[in-house]
Amino acid sequence: MKIKALILLLAVSVSSVAFMPDVIDGISAAIRSGNPGSISKYFIENIDLKVISQEDVYSRQQAEMILKDFFAKHPVKSYTVAHKSESKNGSQYVIGTLETTNGKFRVYFLTKTTGSETLIQQFRIETGNE
Repeated sequence: MKIKALILLLAVSVSSVAFMPDVIDGISAAIRSGNPGSISKYFIENIDLKVISQEDVYSRQQAEMILKDFFAKHPVKSYTVAHKSESKNGSQYVIGTLETTNGKFRVYFLTKTTGSETLIQQFRIETGNE
């Protein structure tokens, strides 16, 4: 009886992990939408943010306003992920290309998973020559 319960518990655990939405896909979709609110919901409380030449550690709300200004000036045409990688400590980084009506930008973000929550610790939008 204990073996059946253990097998059932294991099956439920594995299936719930397999059906968890991929956070990286959610962040990428938020970037594609150009919606700063959708992106900032993945930010830690104080995020290391760089948007072109504006760089500092900002509160989630400040960072959202900076992104709002960026996307108002640079409407999104497309976003594609060029590379992503995961480390053993639960961090993931993604590098992508953001095409806007005013040119292409390199987007980089670093996430960290703590418990069941994955949030962006660093987010960068840079011109192609940086």
